[in-house]
Amino acid sequence: MDNADVIVIGGGPAGCSAAIGLSRLGYNVMLCDQAKFPRDKVCGEFISPAADPILDRLGILSRIETLNPKRLKGVCISSYEGEEFSIDYPLQPGLAERPTSLSVSRYELDSLFVEEAKRAGVEVREQCKVTEFLFEDDCVIGARGWDANKTAFSIHAPLVIDAGGRNALSLKKFHLKEEPVGEVKIAMAAHWEGAHITDDYCYMHVSDPGYTGISNVGRDRANVVLVVDRHSMNGENPDKFYLDAVLKNSQRYKILRNAKCLESVRALESLAFSVKSVPCGGLLMVGDAMGFIDPFTGEGIYLSLRSSEIAVEVAVRALKNSSFSRDALNIYEVRRKKEFDKKFLLSRILQKLICNQFFCNQVVRALKGDRDLAETLVGVIGDLKPAETVVSSRFLLQLIAAYSKGVYVS
Repeated sequence: MDNADVIVIGGGPAGCSAAIGLSRLGYNVMLCDQAKFPRDKVCGEFISPAADPILDRLGILSRIETLNPKRLKGVCISSYEGEEFSIDYPLQPGLAERPTSLSVSRYELDSLFVEEAKRAGVEVREQCKVTEFLFEDDCVIGARGWDANKTAFSIHAPLVIDAGGRNALSLKKFHLKEEPVGEVKIAMAAHWEGAHITDDYCYMHVSDPGYTGISNVGRDRANVVLVVDRHSMNGENPDKFYLDAVLKNSQRYKILRNAKCLESVRALESLAFSVKSVPCGGLLMVGDAMGFIDPFTGEGIYLSLRSSEIAVEVAVRALKNSSFSRDALNIYEVRRKKEFDKKFLLSRILQKLICNQFFCNQVVRALKGDRDLAETLVGVIGDLKPAETVVSSRFLLQLIAAYSKGVYVS
């Protein structure tokens, strides 16, 4: 049996950032991922501005910049075939220029993370699937699984960090996933070549049967993600349904009419779920394993990176004190919920809103009439402002006032 101070399951941004942080502090970290890198993943492929400082601390930002990635100024929204409305990220205190978000393919991004983890001294084991936890009393004390040659392996460690995403072992082992009430959402994504994107924004178009996010990822390629209720597919071929739904919207058609879809659609089901607390010691969950946020209200990479930073702080204290009980690690749950619960609430609220054409149109109209209000909302979506800024009665009253003013003026 191999030994480590920490086992990390999953080689995406969440797992790699946790592994890098702990390895640089002198801990022996083993990272296992069932994939062979580089590999692709369904993702909006833009990283909110608030992630830049974290990426810089990890040593990843400069390497991303060598790819000459696109920098997006904000979001451009249209509601049910209405006119597009662009909103820049808000200027931050002490900065001369407005922040921007990175737009980079996950194929390239995840490869950079894995390479940086190896450079930091992490033992990265690709094509190694963790299938079980090892237990002693009420604590996880390691993991076992199978490598690429179907050879069994076991690793002992006092702490395991599960960054296995929406299908993480922890979620299945302990039945922690809480699906949202209502229709199951499905995200469908593909890259296009030759899209006519006129400015550096992430374009969000809301219309039946769902909404899309379109962003330029460089090299004349755009990532087009469609999110719909699963039942709306009605058994139709995924590629045909995706193309028909995407091009049905007039705003999207203007962008994509001369473009070519380069690949079969990739799909991801069951968006925006929440997760119950870990029921044992010796285990932390980070990234999408701790809950998946709807892409309309932000992308998951910042949440992955930030949750890993918190997990590293908690892990270091546990390792120094040799204390890995559920109670000792519970501070992670407390901090995680305090930092992210309002963002998840905002996701649920906006999901209800954009599915109602009348209310969606009115909110977009109100935002058009009040630039400060619009930038506040985009600041929250970009993780530059806390979610409670807009999940509040004050923001709602300001929104109503802006809408009423617009009605009066018109």
